[in-house]
Amino acid sequence: MLSPCPNIVIILCGNKKDLDADREVTFLEASRFAQENELMFLETSALTGENVEEAFLKTARTILNKIESGELDPERMGSGIQYGDSSLRQLRQPRGTTAQTKQQCNC
Repeated sequence: MLSPCPNIVIILCGNKKDLDADREVTFLEASRFAQENELMFLETSALTGENVEEAFLKTARTILNKIESGELDPERMGSGIQYGDSSLRQLRQPRGTTAQTKQQCNC
């Protein structure tokens, strides 16, 4: 295993996916390496945009899942997680969906 800390989230990104002819590492080699070292793996292309956003989303989802399961405690000093300014946070809606507004209780 590559990471000495089980709570660290690492993603291996194979870049320049669009240049298949110039490939030096096969998908299978990289995928096997990632699996053996307990890493997430995606191939990306900045040129086409393929999997670029997904790499960030996949990493963020994994971190959030670890927080929700209790594996990571953002309150613990040295956890590597820092809350941002709540006034700057925005929930981003996936493309093609509309934001649902919460109804306020008039009790």
